[in-house]
Amino acid sequence: MLERFRSRAGTYDVQNTFCTEDFAELTEAGYLKAMLPASRGGLGWGMETMTAAQRRLGAYAPATALAVNMHLVWSGVASLLAARGDDRLEMVLDWVEAGEVMAFGVSEAGNDEVLFDSVTRAVPAADGSYAFTGIKVFTSLAPVWTRLGIFGKDESTDAGQLVHGFLARDAGGIEIPQNWNTLGMRATQSNTTILTDAPVPAENIHTKLPVGPVPDLLVFGIFASFLALTASVYVGLAERGMELSATIPAKRTSLKNGGRAYDQDPDIRWQVADAGMEILKLDAMLRLTTRDLDDLVDHGGSWFPRLVTLRTQAGDAARSCIDIAAKVSGGGQYFRGSEIERLYRDALASLYHPSDAESAHSTVASWLLGQVKK
Repeated sequence: MLERFRSRAGTYDVQNTFCTEDFAELTEAGYLKAMLPASRGGLGWGMETMTAAQRRLGAYAPATALAVNMHLVWSGVASLLAARGDDRLEMVLDWVEAGEVMAFGVSEAGNDEVLFDSVTRAVPAADGSYAFTGIKVFTSLAPVWTRLGIFGKDESTDAGQLVHGFLARDAGGIEIPQNWNTLGMRATQSNTTILTDAPVPAENIHTKLPVGPVPDLLVFGIFASFLALTASVYVGLAERGMELSATIPAKRTSLKNGGRAYDQDPDIRWQVADAGMEILKLDAMLRLTTRDLDDLVDHGGSWFPRLVTLRTQAGDAARSCIDIAAKVSGGGQYFRGSEIERLYRDALASLYHPSDAESAHSTVASWLLGQVKK
């Protein structure tokens, strides 16, 4: 299955199309239900096993892995909350069991507060429902999602509050322009989602929070699931960069050195070793962080620094390892259609996922130094 995914990745990229066949195979194999318990038709995977699988998938077809990742994020959030005695997202587990496809409608252009504020308007009705108006960006799985996790700001009170719920595909008030024409990760088809008074019934509104950072388990669950699972895709991409940097030089020979293979060149070997060191560091970081999530380890104030560091380091390593593969593999990889050329562009998407480098460093600095005085 993985080999089929890799063989199709280039076509999806060139044609800028959704990974339809890959997604169908993953669905048929039960991958979308992997985090459900066996009693619900799942595999009972926790975060450590799920991220290991996403890491492997990311090494074969990064865009496919990143697309399905956003469905898995909601499975992860619901599972993390349930394991900690919070059943408010039981509906998510019900939907996944029923075969629905979840998507992540949180990112908004110009909103660098991420979960702590919103530029989407949430207008309450007398029956407890809300109508959402705003623009969500980077909505992966746009062609196939059936339930979109969204949030917006209810400004009917002076302080305002952030309202979280799930929007059904057929609810109305939803426009999805076909505007995913990007440098890389093209098979995710993460089109913009435009909401105009899109209705969410009261039973699908699950959380209301004040504006600003709050110690709510939903916030922890979203950050933990999103950052760990997204990191795993880039760890896989980095690992593929390491593999290519270790295998391609053996196929190249040096005229200057009497036909000796480049994998014997000490400078090449140094660079390949750098890629290996990146992977060895990330391997430990990913496995330990996700195992601690499964084991309910209380890291207190260091949980968010750990998670943002994992995500940021994974993206950095993906770009670094693909860069090394390009350097040691010769000019043939510079041509359109080579795997390294495609992976180089895919890896750049890591610059734009929350938490970006600036936000991650701010989080870690605040943990070590306290908040900046105003």
